[in-house]
Amino acid sequence: MIPVGIYRRSKRIKSSGSGDLPRGLRLDLSDPKQYNSFIIFLIVTFVFILFTGIGSYQVYHYTESVEFCGTLCHQVMEPEYVAYQESSHSRVACVECHVGDGADWYVKSKLSGLYQVYSVLFNKYPRPIETPVHSLRPARETCEKCHWPEKFYSYSLRNEKHFLADSANTEWNIQLNMKVGPAHSFQGLAEGIHWHINKDVKIEYISTSSKLETIPWVRYTNRSGGDTLIYEDLNEKLDQEAIDTMIIREMDCMDCHNRPSHHYFPPQEFTDKLIASGDISSTLPDIKMLAMDIFNKTYPDRDTAEMMIAGAVSEYYASTYPQIADEKAELINSAILSLIGGYNENYFPYMKANWDVYPNHVGHIEFNGCFRCHNGNHISENGDEISRDCNLCHTIVGQGNAENYSSVAIDSSLEFIHPVDIDGLWKEFTCAECHRYLY
Repeated sequence: MIPVGIYRRSKRIKSSGSGDLPRGLRLDLSDPKQYNSFIIFLIVTFVFILFTGIGSYQVYHYTESVEFCGTLCHQVMEPEYVAYQESSHSRVACVECHVGDGADWYVKSKLSGLYQVYSVLFNKYPRPIETPVHSLRPARETCEKCHWPEKFYSYSLRNEKHFLADSANTEWNIQLNMKVGPAHSFQGLAEGIHWHINKDVKIEYISTSSKLETIPWVRYTNRSGGDTLIYEDLNEKLDQEAIDTMIIREMDCMDCHNRPSHHYFPPQEFTDKLIASGDISSTLPDIKMLAMDIFNKTYPDRDTAEMMIAGAVSEYYASTYPQIADEKAELINSAILSLIGGYNENYFPYMKANWDVYPNHVGHIEFNGCFRCHNGNHISENGDEISRDCNLCHTIVGQGNAENYSSVAIDSSLEFIHPVDIDGLWKEFTCAECHRYLY
């Protein structure tokens, strides 16, 4: 403002011819007028700098907050924000993973944010938002601040409760002994699921799909021994010319845990949870089958979805089980509200976001996940194979329904029994070939 004032005053003097232009900037504190102006200038400048500093600090913290990331562009980020709130990382701020420490990544994130603001203002963003995020900071600089590889965990028990899509909503339980690490923690990462990030091992791969769902080429390097093996998928073998032009990625946490905070549950999974928790009564006949039929349809918006869910459930029981519709009207209404809640937490029509468009590479039920490499087709030149043996990652120590439940000692294992008799086809195909498309 001061240079502007000098320019304007000089212009007035020139145009009026009232005097000579002063040469240089002169400050005479013996002049009461100049003295008062100088003191006012100092006070105003100090106050301005103070409030600018405080304001900048508050703006910085707001732009780093979960509220800013999740709600400022409400419709665009709503799917990620809702899923994040239901995740195990809901107490971890978005920037802890998406930005991390240091000024360089902070600047990168803000520059990237400028394009995102432009995309939102001019409706240039894709629906759904594309993944994976290629500009994401390496997992070793974010995830491993809490989940460092040196912190070894031994086996853990996992209890899963499922309900079949039959008239009785038959309960089917399975208990898995998950080999997340070694049998004993002092063994380090010599075995178990997290062997892949052993510091003595380097796993690299090439994917031919943008979402990393197909992996035809894997290279294993033993850092301590120096041995190297290349495994190629016999059904999708790449020639050397193609390999030379493709990106070779080093495996890290995000190659399996690619949806750690933004996981959308498939309908069979969140419906099972609603029944298991009692939000939906298992005494309502066909409720699991009915839910799967409802969620197998696509709805243009939430209002339509809520109306169709309520109508489908009410009409089904009114026409098929009229006595139950009268006697258990409260349970039916509760089931309707729960199914609508499950839909709203996992389906976002405006952004076209749901479980099916975002592959989750942990496990192997709805997506190939582990089977991207462990499918029995990846063979090295010396005939070595990336095993498909389920017992590499977990053993089954209990399974069955309430009337016919089998269990063994924790150090033993049961052979998997498919809840529905499919004549052993589960041994020949991957789980996702059915579970991704059939509820």
